[in-house]
Amino acid sequence: MLDRRSFLAAGAAGIAMTAGPLSAAAPKKDWFRSAIVIDGLTGLSDPYNEGHARLTERAWKETREMGLTVFRTTVRPVGNDGASWEAFEESVDDVKAQISANPDRLTLVETVADIHAAKRDGKLGIIIGTQDTSMVGADLDRIPKMHELGTRTIQLTYNLRNLAGDGALEEADGGLSRLGYATIEAIEANKMLLDLSHGGQKTMAQGAAHAKLPMVSHSGAMAVHAHPRHVDDATIRAIAEKGGTVGVFFIPYLSADPVPTGETLLRHIEHIAKVGGEDCVTIGTDNGTLPIVLTEEQRAQFRANQKERIERGIAAPGEGEDFLPLVPDYNSIDLYKRLGEDLMKRGWSQRQVEKLLGLNLLRVYGQAWG
Repeated sequence: MLDRRSFLAAGAAGIAMTAGPLSAAAPKKDWFRSAIVIDGLTGLSDPYNEGHARLTERAWKETREMGLTVFRTTVRPVGNDGASWEAFEESVDDVKAQISANPDRLTLVETVADIHAAKRDGKLGIIIGTQDTSMVGADLDRIPKMHELGTRTIQLTYNLRNLAGDGALEEADGGLSRLGYATIEAIEANKMLLDLSHGGQKTMAQGAAHAKLPMVSHSGAMAVHAHPRHVDDATIRAIAEKGGTVGVFFIPYLSADPVPTGETLLRHIEHIAKVGGEDCVTIGTDNGTLPIVLTEEQRAQFRANQKERIERGIAAPGEGEDFLPLVPDYNSIDLYKRLGEDLMKRGWSQRQVEKLLGLNLLRVYGQAWG
């Protein structure tokens, strides 16, 4: 898949967040068990039986061990594909078919109540979202239809220019079009969440200024490492001032090194928390619901996927054919829990970690969806 969804020392002084001192009480022993964990951008994976709608017992057991409550998945098209609306409808149907094949395990999330129900019932919630508006184009009447079909987040651009504005790879960085402004208004009027990920710097800045509740589901901090997929401090502040969130992905774009370390990932998280506050920072791993198992077959699939991305012109800087979408230090079953514990060792409180892992997105979803 072209969006990769089916396939991973600043210290306490660097966390100048809004909730005051970091000398909080020690976390409860079972803090992670009760936490709501939301991955703002990933995809359902089953490396033991790919291509089948019903998850294998092993994949489901390991998915539960991950501790994930809800994730946002991506529906096609991505990157100005042809047959856009038809591809979108088919992709939504694919997600719903997978949920129908796993009614005891998966559930569609359309409200915040659905997230709480997923946590209570031990199911994995799925939020339907797009990573482009190419399926909408100039036909804004399609946006309410998207809501009716279960879509709850809409990303404006994906790396390239579409009718709404410039993506992250457009050198002109022309920002939003008039249609782009109208598209944002239509998204919010229909109670869906606007996502500015993959936008050009000007597109993200203008979108953050125009939207009532802007967010970036998966990105990094430009100040930590300059990359066209990252967000600068001014835009982080603008999003935070409106109550929005900025999510950090677990992707090699985080550093100049093609194999980023866990320390680098933590620096991006801490920087966004410092600039935007503890209510702003979230995660959108852009990996999969299970760790990536790097067999030779899996590596071949990654190479084929990367080759197609490069040929289509949607691959970001740093993406060669051997590009692996993961941070090896956190490519593990316990990544969410360990991420939280690693941050607590650096001075974060249990509450701040719970916000990062899920509560911030829970709040934003509630505000956007009504």
